[in-house]
Amino acid sequence: MAGSPAHSVDLAALLAATALPFFSFLAIIVATRGRPKVSAGLSIGAAAVCLGCSIGLLAFHSGLSAPIEFSTSLIASSGLNIPFGFLVDKLNLLMIVVVSTICFLVQVYSLGYMAKDPGFSRYYAFMSLFTWAMMSLALSASLLQLYFFWELVGLSSYLLIGFWYEKWSATQAGKKAFVMTRAGDAAFFIGILLLFIHTGDLNIAHLDSRSALAGVPPSFITLSAILIFGGIVGKSAQFPLLTWLPDAMEGPTPVSALLHSATMVAAGVYLFARLYPFFSLSPTAMSVFLAIGTISMLLASTMAMVSRDIKKVWAYSTISQLGFMIMALGAGGYFAGVFHLTTHAGFKALLFLCSGVFIHRFETNDVFELGRLGARRMLIPMISMVLGAAALSGLPPLSGYFSKEAVMGSLAGLPDHVWLAAGLCGVFLTAYYSFRLIFILLFPRERVSGEPEGAHGAAHKAEYGAMALPLIILSTVTVFLGFFETPLRHFIGVAGEVGQAPTWPHTAALALAVAGAAVAWIEFGRKGAAQIGFVERIEPLHRLFAERWYIDHFYGLLVNRVVDRGIARLCELNDRKVIDGSIDGLCEATVESGRVVATLQTVMVQYRLLAIFAVLVLLALYYYY
Repeated sequence: MAGSPAHSVDLAALLAATALPFFSFLAIIVATRGRPKVSAGLSIGAAAVCLGCSIGLLAFHSGLSAPIEFSTSLIASSGLNIPFGFLVDKLNLLMIVVVSTICFLVQVYSLGYMAKDPGFSRYYAFMSLFTWAMMSLALSASLLQLYFFWELVGLSSYLLIGFWYEKWSATQAGKKAFVMTRAGDAAFFIGILLLFIHTGDLNIAHLDSRSALAGVPPSFITLSAILIFGGIVGKSAQFPLLTWLPDAMEGPTPVSALLHSATMVAAGVYLFARLYPFFSLSPTAMSVFLAIGTISMLLASTMAMVSRDIKKVWAYSTISQLGFMIMALGAGGYFAGVFHLTTHAGFKALLFLCSGVFIHRFETNDVFELGRLGARRMLIPMISMVLGAAALSGLPPLSGYFSKEAVMGSLAGLPDHVWLAAGLCGVFLTAYYSFRLIFILLFPRERVSGEPEGAHGAAHKAEYGAMALPLIILSTVTVFLGFFETPLRHFIGVAGEVGQAPTWPHTAALALAVAGAAVAWIEFGRKGAAQIGFVERIEPLHRLFAERWYIDHFYGLLVNRVVDRGIARLCELNDRKVIDGSIDGLCEATVESGRVVATLQTVMVQYRLLAIFAVLVLLALYYYY
């Protein structure tokens, strides 16, 4: 670590960006829980400093040619090296800007959304904890350090998902998220241990340079890569661990925006990009990742086609878009995956925050009810949601169009066109379910006349004002970010990109996006439309999609048969027969031995005389013979 003044400034900025949210969390928990305004000020102030430091680091290092590492050895001995500190390169410079921007805007938005919540200070404490964990994860210098903050992200997301702990559904959703992501994290940790055993080096910069893997058998690289990818599957809610994410909508809507945009679930895709040179050493592993991303994208898209819950539609969409990112990275499109991660952060946060305005006002998640109650009369969130849905669908000139085209270009460069066909199918489904929701809100079958009750109240205006500003900022980002594709490409680099792809997939993707929106218009938007989708007319298919392809049913059966009736039954038998049985046997033996001793100690003289006589006979026989 160099000691130049520039590096000292960098280190100070990194420490401020990572330490201030942690101290904010401690201060709120220990000192300011009874003062909500002070708690919010501390948390938002820390997030603002994070954002300022992140933008400053990105601007100062826009021409960075090699990674910069500020670290010390946590464990250092012969053949072992585990650093602890900061690793700064172009990827995480972009990531911390995205994370700090979303965290700051969500916390500002929460001033309105959570204004009347009795757990206001606790909410901002958990927000600060989440910000600290996510910023530290992005800047970690070693895999072990990254894993530590990876688990802290999981803990803080559990606290936020189950924030309304008095609701049974919220506590269950938090536990489900915690357990399912831990299943993936167990595989992740085993993969880290295997790497450590075989290389003795968990430095991310070294693993990315491939020098630490010289001479390591390809089969071992494949195994460790797939195990590490297990953590990505859990955190980014990919198949088969994807059903926890829709249930996580039980938390406050700003939490949903935070988790789904660029932070928790995107951490999995970030890890994929972070270790991309390592993963790319195994073509077999990359093919597995490509298949998992494709399956997740298609399954989640079908689930979104039939959902009535506005937040769950966007949750399924998040799973689908993360699948697109993993498809791009698995296909060799490093920039495409990172670029789609960046644009998706903006428009997905926008969609969730717009939904939060409607839910906060009308107190329902049902999209049909929101349309009937007059959601379209709330112009700022309605216009913003239309922009976000169009970007999600990949319509020009919005940011999602440019990043979706980059993903299609990566898939088009593969020799097997089945992946491109699946991607194009996903484009159609995305546009269909996005505009299905938009048209239900804009053109309800039944309408409530008049303005929303209390819309002009002073308290409502203050809350609405706090929520509207982040929507305007994110809408601006959604409109203009795509035009920065070329500068971002030059900044990120195109390491590992596939060759020049043909142009026809881009035309096909745009045509299918328009077709998906057109079908949604016919079924849900035009005058006299029955607002029943083509899937909903086929009852078995509708039930299949509504029940999430019965994945949760399979897990329930697995838990019931294997865990409850199998493992739990064996544990119960072991407890009753072995542990309790051995203790009961020991107790019974003690009681019986006591009875024998008590018999010998009785006051009846004949028994004592008999005992003495027997002993004397035995002694006489012993000495005589």
